[in-house]
Amino acid sequence: MDSIATTASARDIQTDYMKLLVTQLQNQNPLEPLDNKDMSAQLAQFSQLQQMENLNASFSQMLDSVQRGYASSLIGKEVAYQTQAADGTLQTGTGEVEEVTIDGKGQIILRVDDQPINLADVISIRD
Repeated sequence: MDSIATTASARDIQTDYMKLLVTQLQNQNPLEPLDNKDMSAQLAQFSQLQQMENLNASFSQMLDSVQRGYASSLIGKEVAYQTQAADGTLQTGTGEVEEVTIDGKGQIILRVDDQPINLADVISIRD
């Protein structure tokens, strides 16, 4: 989510555009005024961009909810997982999921035999 924070939102872009538009209107040549059609089209595009951002945020929230539900359904099941060792090699382990938590970064962490495992590291599941 850090990359989203560094990218300007549609609202920020629209605000900047409106400031630029006001400046252009204040300094325009009265003999060559700005074209209303172009301004309207640009404002409509900003509105569509903002709606798409809202839709994307809603989908992201829904995906988080589905992942949390899925993770909680793994409690009591045996999972196999892969983790990366300090030397860079992949290690495979198995164990029963005891608990599901969310860390400070919003990642889903499974507690497997007293070891924290990312949900994304699970490679198979058994009943």
